[in-house]
Amino acid sequence: MTILENISLAKYTTLGVGGAARWFVEADGDEEILAAVRFARAQGVGHFLLGGGSNLLVSDEGYSGVVIHMAKSGLAWVDEGDGFACILAGAGTEWDQVVQLAVEKNCSGIECLAGIPGSVGASPVQNIGAYGQEVSHSILNLRALDLETEKVVDISASECGFGYRRSLFNSTQKGRYAITRVVYSLKIGGAPWLEYRDVKQYFAERGGVQPSLAEVAAAVREIRARKGMLYAEDDQDSHSAGSFFKNPVVRADAVAGLAALAGCGAEEVPQYPTGDAARVKLSAAWLIERSGFTKGLAMGRAALSSKHVLAIVNRGGATAGEIVDLRDAVLDGVQARTGIRLEQEPVSLGFAPPS
Repeated sequence: MTILENISLAKYTTLGVGGAARWFVEADGDEEILAAVRFARAQGVGHFLLGGGSNLLVSDEGYSGVVIHMAKSGLAWVDEGDGFACILAGAGTEWDQVVQLAVEKNCSGIECLAGIPGSVGASPVQNIGAYGQEVSHSILNLRALDLETEKVVDISASECGFGYRRSLFNSTQKGRYAITRVVYSLKIGGAPWLEYRDVKQYFAERGGVQPSLAEVAAAVREIRARKGMLYAEDDQDSHSAGSFFKNPVVRADAVAGLAALAGCGAEEVPQYPTGDAARVKLSAAWLIERSGFTKGLAMGRAALSSKHVLAIVNRGGATAGEIVDLRDAVLDGVQARTGIRLEQEPVSLGFAPPS
């Protein structure tokens, strides 16, 4: 294992801000992960598992511990013989490669998750989701290194504690496990998921024909690109950490009050079911816009995307401090206008804990 020192983390994130890691390790397997964690403990510092860096905000001061970059990749497809197939993917594999393999094999379940940046290892942590699908619906199990017992464990989907952008890996057991492999179960020849408004509209405009899985995945990538949510070097709006604000879940009876504030009917307030009749999920973008924030609004070198108010982008040379200032302006503004406190979606690294 090679331990590097004072490595800039900005280049390892899609947002492109932040200082250096005191120590940095490229880990290609369980032994290297464990050795890096033991090194961190010996130094009396923390450690952080880094994947694709697409959901990460690093402080300008950097991180005083050990950053462990999960590098192990690889994909395998297995026909289970009962109308389902499994894809086995190493934690360091680019997520979109999994989607591409699934649609090439005509397997449904993750086609609407096309174009999401980041790595396989991060997919269960945040329970990534988009356009009506969540990855938890397709995860069969995963393999991880338990950093408390220093043993390799297999964890079933039912044990992962999945919820909206939530799992045990970012909540009750945060920091305990280093995910090294994920197994996805997909339906061979299954119909694509077409329940989300943007996807429905895309194909309605093209004659309403039933699309293939590959066509749905391509459509989702195109829709994401229009919103600056598909990373590209030449698209400044994509230099972000994706959606910066989670869609809030509130009591269903709060919708009437929000409608009154917005001067519209309750049915015009974007809302989505949660599985609990007493609670609904609202659109963070709708709340942000109704609170007076517009696409392209800039504070220093940080700005809301010119395509989508959910994303905070680096317009070039932004600092983490500028990103935080804009974030706080949005959080405070939405709360003052609606009474709802939005939550940040990206993981923060190197910041002092909130007082």
